[in-house]
Amino acid sequence: MTGTDLSAAERFAAAKVRNRSRNLELFRADLRFDLDPFQFAACDALDQGRSVLVAAPTGAGKTIVAEFAIWLAMRQPTAKVFYTTPMKALSNQKYAELVEVYGESEVGLLTGDTNVNPRARVVVMTTEVLRNMIYADSDLLDDLAWVVLDEVHYLADRFRGAVWEEVILHLPTEVRLVSLSATVSNAEEFGDWLQAVRGDTDVIVSEDRPVPLEQHVLVGSKMVDLFDSSGAAATNRVNPELLRMVGGASRSERHGGGHRGGRGRGGYHDRRGPRTEKLHRERIAHMLDERMLLPAIFFVFSRAGCDQGVRNVLRSGLSLTTVPERNEIRETAEYHCRTLPDEDLAVLGYWEFLEGLERGVAAHHAGMLPAFKEVVENLFQRKLLKVVFATETLALGVNMPARTVVLEKLEKFNGEARVPITPGEYTQLTGRAGRRGIDVEGHSVIQWTDGLDPQAVASLASRRTYPLNSSFKPTYNMAVNLVDQFGRQRTREVLETSFAQFQADRSVVDLARKVRSQQESLEGYREAMQCHLGDFTEYSTLRRELSDLERTNVPGGREASHGARQERQAAITAVRRQMQRHPCHACPDREAHARWAERWWKLKRVNDKLLQQIRSRTGAVATTFDRVTDVLLQLGYLVDAGNGEATVAAGGRRLQRIYGDRDLLVAECLEAGVWKDLTPAQLAAMAATIIYQPRRDDAPGTEHALPRGAFRPALDETLTIWSRLDDIERDARLAGSVPPTPAMAVGMFRWASGSALDDVLRTLDLPAGDFVRWSKQVIDLLDQIRNAGDDDLAQTARRATDAVRRGIVAYAAV
Repeated sequence: MTGTDLSAAERFAAAKVRNRSRNLELFRADLRFDLDPFQFAACDALDQGRSVLVAAPTGAGKTIVAEFAIWLAMRQPTAKVFYTTPMKALSNQKYAELVEVYGESEVGLLTGDTNVNPRARVVVMTTEVLRNMIYADSDLLDDLAWVVLDEVHYLADRFRGAVWEEVILHLPTEVRLVSLSATVSNAEEFGDWLQAVRGDTDVIVSEDRPVPLEQHVLVGSKMVDLFDSSGAAATNRVNPELLRMVGGASRSERHGGGHRGGRGRGGYHDRRGPRTEKLHRERIAHMLDERMLLPAIFFVFSRAGCDQGVRNVLRSGLSLTTVPERNEIRETAEYHCRTLPDEDLAVLGYWEFLEGLERGVAAHHAGMLPAFKEVVENLFQRKLLKVVFATETLALGVNMPARTVVLEKLEKFNGEARVPITPGEYTQLTGRAGRRGIDVEGHSVIQWTDGLDPQAVASLASRRTYPLNSSFKPTYNMAVNLVDQFGRQRTREVLETSFAQFQADRSVVDLARKVRSQQESLEGYREAMQCHLGDFTEYSTLRRELSDLERTNVPGGREASHGARQERQAAITAVRRQMQRHPCHACPDREAHARWAERWWKLKRVNDKLLQQIRSRTGAVATTFDRVTDVLLQLGYLVDAGNGEATVAAGGRRLQRIYGDRDLLVAECLEAGVWKDLTPAQLAAMAATIIYQPRRDDAPGTEHALPRGAFRPALDETLTIWSRLDDIERDARLAGSVPPTPAMAVGMFRWASGSALDDVLRTLDLPAGDFVRWSKQVIDLLDQIRNAGDDDLAQTARRATDAVRRGIVAYAAV
């Protein structure tokens, strides 16, 4: 249709849209590509001054929406943008990208351990940094126009998710949000909440992958499609060829059961199919290379498995790079690791790491040194690495798309047991397959193992979305900060607007609907059991009481004395006599009435449970806040001001500056002066004791060589304080906590005392990457102690920070 074909009204409407979106048209003119429909819709909403929630698959191009918000802000004289990410690696990457566009003078970076140009117009930061700024009422918030919440689905993370809700709830109302999320099945629900607490918010959802995904199964050495690709087949029907190869119909089809087969000692098994020999990793890499399906990411759900994958390839002699590529790889690795001390390179396994890189192969997991991970990410993005063996954290982290994703297993260890991966996790993992602008299609390859059910695999692979559920709960630090800002009653009202309470209230609506439906059924059952001779509800109560007594009166049982059994027998006789005297006992339709009564009692039990759920969910967040404030009042961090209000005491001012799971314990130890006599190295060891949480597969150093002098009595007092707090919390009906562990104290003490890296890693039996990660958390806590403690302790904390921040810990990513 041409412009002359349009009516006057249509031409006017089109002109209005063009004028309204003039900024967007200018922005589009500078792009190398045109915007997808969802990108255009989101940017158009921003151009109108609205906030947006954009939910789209990994790699779909959500960040262009954030870039438009930055572009809009930079066209204004003083407007600022904060770009938040859940991980320091993502912050570092985004900082580097924005510096290329706007220059170093306009872009800053704040990640806790890095502070670059914080007064810039565009500042990249971790979400926790922004939360802390809000509570501190920082002047950096002045002129803030936009906040980008990248990976906002981290709100569901049970350890850190509350931070996202705190930011959303407490940002100044005039600040607009750009919330970017992976595809979630309840984006509209989350958007409704954003609309309720932030005002005008558009929800833009796209479920289209920018690069189509072809899904395969590797059975032995043969790769076949997971789904039937014939034109007549249903979209998600399992490929008949796959069914034939693994032994015909799945166990669930043969026996009419669920999706999974019978459970044997090793899990679920399909006993009829032939056993298949798994192809070794190096042979899979070679096969993918021959099929032009590299680069590939092999998702392996253990760190040791990732490292072993690299060793497998090295032993096989496979090389996937050219001579010019190898030279470029070596130059990049040497540049990134140039600041590492020579004596540490051998300890860190640098030469084996470099050999793998030059062959085009590497691992990527949290146990690696950050410098090594940066090399891997850099080389993979430049297409110099061909195979990366990675844990699932890569799927949630930096931008590293591949042509192919290989899944060795469809289950992982969750810290307690091996569990199947969820459809959401599968979507995240396979979201890395397919490079926009490079690949026509992405590929996922599931390595078949005996016992898999083809239908269950197909069901997992065909579901694309997962729900976003709040993990929000009030903390002590949150409580004192909010009470200081809003007062106790106003804070209670604010917390009742959290996404957690929003979801709880919505679930209450559904529960109430079920209760109403069941109430109707209960009334029907009650009518059906009516007896013309008397109250059958009363009679059925006696029958149930008799039945319960008879079950507990087992003849010859040793659990009770002879006297107790005689008492129960007497009670049985009394209830039976009472029942026999009841008018309904003589009714000829007694058993028919009784069957209806039994249905009534069963449904009443279910209904009572639903009512209890409703009571527990109504005001659940505010109830937890009340319990938290009760503890703070009891300990003197808050002072009762009457009329349900409270004010922040001197100790509360200290608590306002302490963040983390053990905020109250740290505040109590500072209040009691427990750590005042510690040396810098001992204070670093104590900070490690507070923050360290051992992994189940860690084997940290033993505690027999704890630092001598003031450390041991300080540790005893710290544990005593923890025990007292745990009792107080449990009395207040709050979840307790696990005791601090000094498992890392010896290694941290030696590191802060100047010991060599080799000695410290051997003492702790920790990978270098884990040691660096924990050390940075130690530094973070020491900084909090410096800000919250008295002058002498602040000096000790400063010296402890300097002692820890050396060698590989001091390596700066930016």
